[in-house]
Amino acid sequence: MTEHTHAHSYPDGLGGVKGKNLLITMVLKIVLTIAEVLGGWFSGSLSLLSDALHNLNDVLSIVISWFAVKMAAKEHDKKNTFGYRRATIIAAVINATLLIIMSLFLFREAYFKFIQPEKINALLVIIIASIGIVLNAVAVYLLHKSSEADLNMRAVYLHFLSDALSSVGVMVGGVVIYYFDAYWIDPLLTVLIGLYILKESYEILKESANILMQGTPKTVDIDEIAEELEKMDAIKNIHHVHIWALDEYTLFFEAHVNLQNDILVSELSEVYEKLEQVLKGRFGVTHLTIQFEYNCCEDVGRVLDKE
Repeated sequence: MTEHTHAHSYPDGLGGVKGKNLLITMVLKIVLTIAEVLGGWFSGSLSLLSDALHNLNDVLSIVISWFAVKMAAKEHDKKNTFGYRRATIIAAVINATLLIIMSLFLFREAYFKFIQPEKINALLVIIIASIGIVLNAVAVYLLHKSSEADLNMRAVYLHFLSDALSSVGVMVGGVVIYYFDAYWIDPLLTVLIGLYILKESYEILKESANILMQGTPKTVDIDEIAEELEKMDAIKNIHHVHIWALDEYTLFFEAHVNLQNDILVSELSEVYEKLEQVLKGRFGVTHLTIQFEYNCCEDVGRVLDKE
């Protein structure tokens, strides 16, 4: 017996607000890239030119995320009965991988700057970096809410947050260089930003891999759920439990439910409704499939048969 609700829309209208914000941030990023290319060229600052390359990478990430958002909003069909929602998870993996590659590039650039510091037009660097801070701050604001529960949007958000931090670092470095000629500050800040990006990218990859492998979400305790359901008078035990996430919003639950008594179908419907209320209301399950049984499977565990 399965549930009969077939709504597949995202909480905030996936193709609407998210898609619009991604397009706005892409325009901001293109403007910033042009400004940094010009600023880096005329100031002689490799850090600005490197950041411009980073921004081009971000534009690619936004394009990937935007297409993923559009694809994920498509309705399920005969070819993809679960829909296309995991497109955003795949996009998150791609974007996190690009972030890691960019971090390694930043480490490489920082190494060469430590060995051979550059003399640059610090004042122009400060001006361009200030523009970068403003534009990236706007993008971070637009993406913050969507990033809280969406791995794809979180990866894009992280791109812009790292860019904002990078712009702050470039500006601080420009100020220090302008007043103290301390050229070593720029590569030091670059390394710190790179380490932060690596850490956050690893978390995104780990969570994405768990979803793609259909692992149990880290916020879910199978034993707790089964014990709660077994408190119902009609249920003898719960076994062969499977819980996995289709994406960040959709939680699937499957289980065999061994009943205390051989009951009528009408009574079975009542048991199912109670199960549904608990699973959806307390544990956030969105789709459930229950196989009811009577007087069988006495020696099985929660997930697998006992040895």
